[in-house]
Amino acid sequence: MARLSAREREEREARRRTRSYSIRQQVHTERGRRRRRDDVIAAIVLVAVLALATTAQVGFFTVGPGAPKPTASLSATPTPTVARTLPPSSLSEDRTWTGTLVLNTTSLSISLNGKKAPQAVANFVSLVRSGFYADVPCHRLTTAGIYVLQCGDPTGTGNGGPGYTFGPIENAPKATVTKTVGGTKAKYGVYPAGTIAMARGTAADSQGSQFFIVYRDSELPAPGYTVFGKVTNGLGALKTAITGKGTADGSTDGAPKVSTSIAQVVVE
Repeated sequence: MARLSAREREEREARRRTRSYSIRQQVHTERGRRRRRDDVIAAIVLVAVLALATTAQVGFFTVGPGAPKPTASLSATPTPTVARTLPPSSLSEDRTWTGTLVLNTTSLSISLNGKKAPQAVANFVSLVRSGFYADVPCHRLTTAGIYVLQCGDPTGTGNGGPGYTFGPIENAPKATVTKTVGGTKAKYGVYPAGTIAMARGTAADSQGSQFFIVYRDSELPAPGYTVFGKVTNGLGALKTAITGKGTADGSTDGAPKVSTSIAQVVVE
């Protein structure tokens, strides 16, 4: 075999180096493309995980067991930032408290039973004294089956509270009425017009700041709700000014047609 000339050897070496460089460039380009693709996939996965986490958290608070029906027609009111803890039941002083609850311009005389519902009364008195209820809305009105006006949630959604919950249920009416609902018999207690009781979720220890006023005799299922007070005067005015106007959307359970908030509450 004839020996290659020096020039031919140089040309062959140059071609080899060119091919080698081209291959390295292709490998580098492919690695870069894969790295960018992996970065994009990682970003998409991260966004998806965050979205799922957010959805789960929102779902827990808005559609979880025992959650109240949201009422989006009321604008949200920021929850006060003052740190609060559940007061001792001894704050109720085992006595009857009297006071005034003003909804918009409708004044209600109220009485609280600190002997039969000491923890609920202590909680209500503490929140009143701290100013928690100032301008807090009444976000829910029911007009069929049960007849209540629900108040006490600073967010106006039915999902807010004071930053803590408590239980158990106190002073719930005895379940003396049997009803058949959906083919199943259940026990119900009677809540006379004027009753003031704590709202709650499914759990007995899910009470917080929300309460409801029964404006017409109602029957609620056992185990019932903590009855801690009653309206002693002004219920007729409440019906005329607020509850008698129905809900904003005409349904039997929703935001009151007359936007309602707590203008003042005093107890002594």
